[in-house]
Amino acid sequence: MEHSREFPIGQLCRVLGVSRSGFYAWRQRPRSARDQESLTLVARIRAVHRESRGIYGSPRVYRALRAAGYAIGKHRVARLMRLEGLRGRAAGRFRFIATRRSVDLPAAPNRLWLAYITQVRTREGWLFLAIILDVFSRRIVGWATSARPEQTVALEALHIAVARRRPEAGLVHHSDRGGSYGCANYQELLDQHGIVCSMSRPGNCLDNAPAESFFHSLKTEWLYHFILYSHV
Repeated sequence: MEHSREFPIGQLCRVLGVSRSGFYAWRQRPRSARDQESLTLVARIRAVHRESRGIYGSPRVYRALRAAGYAIGKHRVARLMRLEGLRGRAAGRFRFIATRRSVDLPAAPNRLWLAYITQVRTREGWLFLAIILDVFSRRIVGWATSARPEQTVALEALHIAVARRRPEAGLVHHSDRGGSYGCANYQELLDQHGIVCSMSRPGNCLDNAPAESFFHSLKTEWLYHFILYSHV
């Protein structure tokens, strides 16, 4: 029992309204198959939670277990995590207004990419990170870093994305109006692969909302949390 080291067994039995003989009979009874299964699941849940560095809540732990072949319901995962005192580190939601989908553009990968550059703080100073995000899968298909805000970091991310995914002509590439994306070298690379250039309206970050949302999660769930607690 959880509190058997703090209180005498007899006192615990009186509080719970059970007999000592009934308690000891229960302890000697073999565990049920479901109890054994729960012990195995709890061990795996703890492992997934630990591997995520404490970030994953029950929905993402559930998806990780299902992907690994475990036949388990999401409510059971939530209950076991609650009993074990495990919880995720939730970031504030990034909300944006979604535009109406075009009926002429079926959902498929490599139809729309979003490009974005941001600064992230590291122990050695600021770092520029450029990413290319595939809107269909929400995967980062190309990325690059640089200690200086050069146009080459955006070009490198695009080169990597094209080499990995080999998109067909007609792919739409959307970005803000930053100089890295409007320069001649970048535009020439887009034209070379038949990629259509699209840019946000002036001063409207919502036009690139999924990329903004990705960086919000990256910074709040990973980068800033571990930089903060690494000094505690």
